[in-house]
Amino acid sequence: MSALAKILLVEDDENLGFVIKDNLEQANYEVLWCKDGLSGLESCRANTFDICIFDVMLPKMDGFSLLQELRTNDKQTPVIMLTAKNMKEDVLSGFRHGADDYVIKPFDMDELLLRISVFLRRSKMVENTSTNYEVGHFKFDFDNYTLIDGANEQSLTEREALLLQLFCQQINSVVKRADILEQIWGENDYFLGRSLDVFISRLRKYLKSDDRIEIINHHGVGFKLSIRV
Repeated sequence: MSALAKILLVEDDENLGFVIKDNLEQANYEVLWCKDGLSGLESCRANTFDICIFDVMLPKMDGFSLLQELRTNDKQTPVIMLTAKNMKEDVLSGFRHGADDYVIKPFDMDELLLRISVFLRRSKMVENTSTNYEVGHFKFDFDNYTLIDGANEQSLTEREALLLQLFCQQINSVVKRADILEQIWGENDYFLGRSLDVFISRLRKYLKSDDRIEIINHHGVGFKLSIRV
């Protein structure tokens, strides 16, 4: 199975770099890992990536300088910065240089994976990847907002389709409630959380004919679309 997207990871920490690369590859991304800013810049110039992940503190060339060099010729590729500094000045500096997002160390890998999927979808950088998904014995056509079970076809609302797509992109992984609300509803509050629960109930109803499929509620955390083999 071909990779969903090609990612450049520039991280000098051997342990963290290995963990990130391993998790991204398990999520079916193709990853090129560079361990200093200069080799990262050379890779940017020699290849095309769907998304870049730069640590701020790098040997030979720091992440901000690398980002600035990238942006001289490439304004489009999304860049996520990794930093242990939770300083307003660092965040503002990154955005001024053209960063698209920040992740503060230590971070949850599920958070990073979700942020990557958000950028890839919004930037339409997965055009070479089908937006048709296999969900148990269902076929989910995201473009047409339909869930097909043999001869039966269930039309979905936009938010139902967005929610199901989000789960399909992270099958068997917990998706945090806050991330779902911010991604699909635009903000996270109590009343929108109740709305999310209604949508979860709808999806469960649509998918109930396949007993291998379960949307599991991890109380206080989020939901997981589980599909047993």
